[in-house]
Amino acid sequence: MIVGLLLALLGILFGFVLGGVFGAAEDSLKGYLQAQGEAALTSAYGGDEAAMEAVVTKSWSYFKRAHMHGGAIGTSSVALILMLILLCRPGKLASTAAIASGLGAVVYPVFWLWAGAIAPGMGSTGAAKEALEFIAIPGAAACLSGAILSLVCLVRDRLFASP
Repeated sequence: MIVGLLLALLGILFGFVLGGVFGAAEDSLKGYLQAQGEAALTSAYGGDEAAMEAVVTKSWSYFKRAHMHGGAIGTSSVALILMLILLCRPGKLASTAAIASGLGAVVYPVFWLWAGAIAPGMGSTGAAKEALEFIAIPGAAACLSGAILSLVCLVRDRLFASP
């Protein structure tokens, strides 16, 4: 359980640190995204500045999404893990639920940050997401499986427990 809890807390910390970095260096980060887009203006956008600006803008929203997902999924994971500790019997199912939930809290936000960072150079946020689906899918699956396994533990140990 402690591994899942530590991972969930890392997810929260990741989201908080991103928020602080955004507050301290928003203009620099936006400048980085703009420079990546401009470097690929001819090759990835065919000289279409409006298309580049749209991808750069959406990339910044992906950065913000990483920040929000870190805090939200991390907090949800902490709540699930505490519920597992308080209401479910210890065992492999509860431990697996905790680790999956915590892992998702770290991996899924990293996907959004990375997608936002590479999209301007690729010419498409869709292409960036496709290139990183090897991170997105396991991250989302970990979040979902952690929640489902937590629900299974709760139902098994509270609704169908032997008196």
